[in-house]
Amino acid sequence: MNDTRKEKTLVVLLGATGVGKTELSLQLAEKFKSPIVSADSRQFYKELKIGTATPTDVQLQRVAHYFIANKSITETYSCGQYELDVLALLSNLFLTNDVIFLVGGSMLYIDAVCNGIDDLPTIDPLVREEMQNVYKKHGLEFLRNQLRLVDPVYYAKVDLRNAKRIIHALEIYMMTKRPFSSFHKQTKKERPFRIIKIGLTREREELYNRINARVDEMIANGLEDEARNLFPFRGENALDTVGYKEFFKYFDGEWTKNFAIEKIKQNTRNYAKKQIAWFNKDKTILWFHPSEYSKVEKCLSQMLKS
Repeated sequence: MNDTRKEKTLVVLLGATGVGKTELSLQLAEKFKSPIVSADSRQFYKELKIGTATPTDVQLQRVAHYFIANKSITETYSCGQYELDVLALLSNLFLTNDVIFLVGGSMLYIDAVCNGIDDLPTIDPLVREEMQNVYKKHGLEFLRNQLRLVDPVYYAKVDLRNAKRIIHALEIYMMTKRPFSSFHKQTKKERPFRIIKIGLTREREELYNRINARVDEMIANGLEDEARNLFPFRGENALDTVGYKEFFKYFDGEWTKNFAIEKIKQNTRNYAKKQIAWFNKDKTILWFHPSEYSKVEKCLSQMLKS
C-alpha cells in the first residue's frame, strides 16, 4: 500500500520573534500556491494588532491566512483547542492543497500541531476562580510550596517564576487528584501528512538589533494608544503579553514611559532567547538565514519531489 501522507505536506516555518518569518513565508506561499496557518498565539486576537506585528492588510491579501485576528481577548483559548482546530482546518485545506505552511514562533502551539499534546481535563470555572483567589491572598511562593508537595516531578522542571503554569498544574491536581506530571506521557501522535520544518536564524546581535528597531517602530505606529485602549481588560490572559503588560505598569505609575519601552525591548529579547533554546533541541529543523529565499525554495522543491 502506498504511503499517501507524502502527497500532503505541512511546511512549518519557525523562528524567534523578529527574525523575519512573515515576508519569507509570503514569498514561499505564493511560490507553492499555498495558504498560511498562523502559529503565533497572540496574533489570534483581533485587538492585539500593533504589539504582535500582525501581517498588514496588504500582506494578508497576498495569501490566504488562517488564525489571524480570529479571536477576542475576552475568549478563553487553549493550546489543546488550537491543536484540534488546526487539524480540522488542515483536513479541509488538504482537499485542495498539497502543501500548507504553518508559520510562527509559539513553541507549544507548533509542538501541539506536529506532535500532539496530552489530553487534559477542562478546568471547572469554580476551580479556576478558587485558585486565583488563593494566588491573590497568599502569593506565588505559597503556590510553589503546594506544587512541591503534590507534584515534585513537575516542580523540578517548571519555571518557578511562571505563575500561570504553576496555577494550571494545581488546577489539574484539584480537578483529578493526580499530579500534572502524570499526564505527560510524551507520546508523539501520528499525523496523516508529512511535516517539514524550516527554521530561520540570525546572529544574536543582528536579531537583537532588529527586535529593538521593531519595538521602536511599534511605538511610532501607536502601540501606547493600543495598550491604553486595552488597559480596562488587563486581567485577561491574552494581555499577559510583552508590549502590553509593560505599558500597563507605566499607566499604573510604577514605571516611566522610557523605562517601560526599554523593558519591552529587554523582555522581547529574553523571549527570543527562550525560543531559540527550545527550537535548538529539535534536530529535524533545517536552518537558513531569512535572506536565503532561493536556498529555502530549492530545498523545499527537492524535498517535496522525494
